[in-house]
Amino acid sequence: MLLSALILITAFLLNLFLPWWSIAVPGLIFGYLLDEKALTSFGWGFLALFLLWGGQSLYIHFANDAILSTRIAEMLSVGSPLLVVLITGIIGGLVSGSATLTGSLVKETPRKFV
Repeated sequence: MLLSALILITAFLLNLFLPWWSIAVPGLIFGYLLDEKALTSFGWGFLALFLLWGGQSLYIHFANDAILSTRIAEMLSVGSPLLVVLITGIIGGLVSGSATLTGSLVKETPRKFV
């Protein structure tokens, strides 16, 4: 739970000033620093950004009376504007989950110095 909260807060702050892919940085760092198993790390990383990006896109959806998400849904031929919100959350979750998994696996990898 701590891992998810740290990733969510840090990714939100980074997302204010940096490009979209900066959401992977907190996942890499906290996945490495906090001692979690690989699958658990992926799950918490996925949950953090799924909630963040899904919540932000849902807020935008309701704030502009679904104009933007409806146009994007028509452009992508997905049908429902709420499906665009769901897809946005899944993409953010996959990016952060993969980054957190990578950080966790790097920590678990044994190091051999020659």
